[in-house]
Amino acid sequence: MKYLLVYYGGSMPETPAQQARVMKQWTTWFTKLGRAIVDPGNPFSGSVNKIKPDGTVAKGPVGQRASGYSIVEAPSLDAATRMAKGCPVIKGGAQVSVYETFNVM
Repeated sequence: MKYLLVYYGGSMPETPAQQARVMKQWTTWFTKLGRAIVDPGNPFSGSVNKIKPDGTVAKGPVGQRASGYSIVEAPSLDAATRMAKGCPVIKGGAQVSVYETFNVM
């Protein structure tokens, strides 16, 4: 099964040395997960629009703004959640939601 990890909060450190340290943490985590990483994902910019049921478009997210994502493969939601617990974004004060996906075709 594939699971979508959605990150909420966190930020990139200000100094190049701190940024390099954080990027190393991400590389270490991705390496540890190995083949379970389907898509390492990307951070989101601050630009977001929502489309309402009536078709109108408004600035901003639906609910809390997400800050990034990754996709992993795991045998269960619990296993994917254990993987997500090692995500470096948590050390920076962010939270992670783990969504189970399913194939429609």
